[in-house]
Amino acid sequence: MKKAILLSAVTDRITLRKAALRHLHWSLLAFVTLVAIAGCGKQTDSGAKPAQAPPSVKIAQPLAQDVTEWDEYTGRIEAVSSVDVRARVSGYLEKVNFKAGEMVKKGDLLFLIDPKPFTAQLNYAEAELERAKTKRELAKNDLVRAESLLRGKAISEEEYDARSKGLREAVATVNSAEANVYSARLNLDYTRIRAPIDGRIGRELITEGNLVSGGGDATLLTFIVSTDPVYVYVDADERSVLKYRRQSNDIGAGQTPAQLAVADEDDFPHQGLLDYISPRQDAATGTVTLRGVFANPDGLLSPGFFARMRVRGSAPYPALLLPDRAIATDQAQRFVWVVNQENQAEYRKVVLGAPIDQSRVIKEGLKAGEWIVIEGLQKLKPGIKVNPERISLAGPHEEK
Repeated sequence: MKKAILLSAVTDRITLRKAALRHLHWSLLAFVTLVAIAGCGKQTDSGAKPAQAPPSVKIAQPLAQDVTEWDEYTGRIEAVSSVDVRARVSGYLEKVNFKAGEMVKKGDLLFLIDPKPFTAQLNYAEAELERAKTKRELAKNDLVRAESLLRGKAISEEEYDARSKGLREAVATVNSAEANVYSARLNLDYTRIRAPIDGRIGRELITEGNLVSGGGDATLLTFIVSTDPVYVYVDADERSVLKYRRQSNDIGAGQTPAQLAVADEDDFPHQGLLDYISPRQDAATGTVTLRGVFANPDGLLSPGFFARMRVRGSAPYPALLLPDRAIATDQAQRFVWVVNQENQAEYRKVVLGAPIDQSRVIKEGLKAGEWIVIEGLQKLKPGIKVNPERISLAGPHEEK
């Protein structure tokens, strides 16, 4: 009886343990399943790629307008006239009659060399001239008397010839004396050094009281440069020169427009003409010298200044223009992105023309009215959808 009760109790314990193990097993299985499901859910969420929005770009139509091509060069401004003012006679500098850097007129007195020695030379030369004239009158009277005496056989022919040659000598002496007077008067005039041209004068290189020399080793006193107009010299290649010469044949020699800018100017505010093309090419550089002439009424342009000159390279013609930032490069090929009616980007090869300000002439590849990507080029590839924002190249406002 006791054995039966004991066996029943053991059997009940075993049954309870098995039930507990089964419950634990299902609990663990449910937990693992939940963890796996949660992990799969996370993996699915992290691996999914959301749809990308179309890139935003700014598009505009090419600017259609008449343009004129200009060829730009660098060069230097030169004076039309430039004179070194030197002493023509020797003497002590008595007066400087100008201020350095001022404008002077032709004929203005600039320097005065001590005139007293030259005045004395002139007085002596004039006295010698009077003496020579007196001798000439005496020789003339002697010749008249000799002619009367010769007719009366009172003198020989030899005596008459001597008096005739004496008159000729006296005349020659007068001519020599007159030349000496002219030379002395000229030297006296050279003591007053005057401006030979209109222009701006430099500083005095010799001050008052110094001895200056004339003649072959003449002392340099100052310099004068003309200021209005001025020349600009540049060097151009052979093709450009041929183009300008053909233009000159069409519009007239010296009538090709030119424009000028100096160092602190971004645009080309000074208007002028191309008035000279060298008739000879420099064999060493393969270039030809061009010269532009420009008005300079305010004296802003000075000889020696660095200058940028551009010459008209074509007559006005209709063209399509795009800003440089809208043009991309694929190795040696230039291209743009065209947006079609479906807002898709299309790769389009173009042929560029001349630069016009900050834009380029498009010679081939585009038509008026097409929409071109202006900003956002780096986001594009053929066929991609874009979110375009239309703008106008004619102004900063957005096109409606």
